[in-house]
Amino acid sequence: MLPLGQPVLLSVGDVNSTTRTLSRRAVLGATVAAVLLAACGGSSSSSTSGTAAAGGTAAKPASDLKATLNASGATFPKAYYGEAIASFQEENKGVTINYGGGGSGKGRQDLADQIVDWAGTDGVIPDADKAKFKGGDVLYFPTVVAPITVSYNLDGVDKLQLSPDTIAKIFQLQVKSWDDAAIAADNPGVKLPATPIVVAVRSDSSGTTDNFTKFLDRAAGDAGTKVWTLKNGSKVEWPAGVQAGEGNGGVAKLVNDNKGAIGYVDLSDAQAAKLKYASVKNQAGTFVAPTLEGASAAADGAEIKADLTFSLPWAKGDAAYPIAAQTWIIVYKKQTDKAKGAATKEFLRYVLTDGQKVAGDIDFAALPKALVDKALAQLDQIELPA
Repeated sequence: MLPLGQPVLLSVGDVNSTTRTLSRRAVLGATVAAVLLAACGGSSSSSTSGTAAAGGTAAKPASDLKATLNASGATFPKAYYGEAIASFQEENKGVTINYGGGGSGKGRQDLADQIVDWAGTDGVIPDADKAKFKGGDVLYFPTVVAPITVSYNLDGVDKLQLSPDTIAKIFQLQVKSWDDAAIAADNPGVKLPATPIVVAVRSDSSGTTDNFTKFLDRAAGDAGTKVWTLKNGSKVEWPAGVQAGEGNGGVAKLVNDNKGAIGYVDLSDAQAAKLKYASVKNQAGTFVAPTLEGASAAADGAEIKADLTFSLPWAKGDAAYPIAAQTWIIVYKKQTDKAKGAATKEFLRYVLTDGQKVAGDIDFAALPKALVDKALAQLDQIELPA
């Protein structure tokens, strides 16, 4: 969504997300207005909302901030960041935040090269790349969680169930037709057409790809027959014959445009494109739909490391959706520009407080309270120059 009075850069493939978020502007505006009225007791004075945060800490007044922040990275949370940026800028008129997307890999590289002030990433920095970050130590701030859907375009099939082994075979092009015995076994009683399968994947370095392939590696690659034989990571050497699109929006478009197509797309972009998506079998043996509740169930049982990193794919729990994913904003611990550092810090505070309250309106799940508390406490580690 284009922020009110301020630009947010949109990358290729984000038109669907933008259309959806624009339609929710009125809802978001009413929410922000209500929060401000409650916080200010009816006053017209401008400040970041004083409403208690999810972790019990109020966002600090920051109306005197003045800075332009440039950021890039994950497309998975791009719709959410668009909304968060817009409402933050409404309360901080002196701040402009430009988020250019481009994929998690691009975001990490741009931050490493100090091209951007912060980056969005759905995956952690590989150990081999840590020394390349010119600004020193990096801090991870989790923002939201959400499902990665297995979206499909198949006439006459409105409900579909897929097991991890079947998904692995489809994306390795071992299952090439929708009436294959493997898909039929997951869907007893469903009449499946003999339509050829078109597999859609990401062309860019992607945290969504990283989380999707981690799910396949853990669910179909670690035990028994090792059905999943490809590697996991932000970029994967897919078999010849797949179609590739840039960003989640690009994959959603490929699925929408091709009969028989299947691809992995975040819930927000899948909803915006009005795609159908499968229920996926989890560790407990239950087929679970990609819902915010399923993503929250996965997050509730996550093991959080000291640096606030964690991994949700193939989470335990009867209600856990097995391809849930996490995302972070990453920043340098030691800031070199005082104004930019202060604005970045307060934007993070907003995302972790009032920003959590609107996540569900944009098809993302808020963070568990305990994780919000840890992230808010970590804000004190951001060092600003004198």
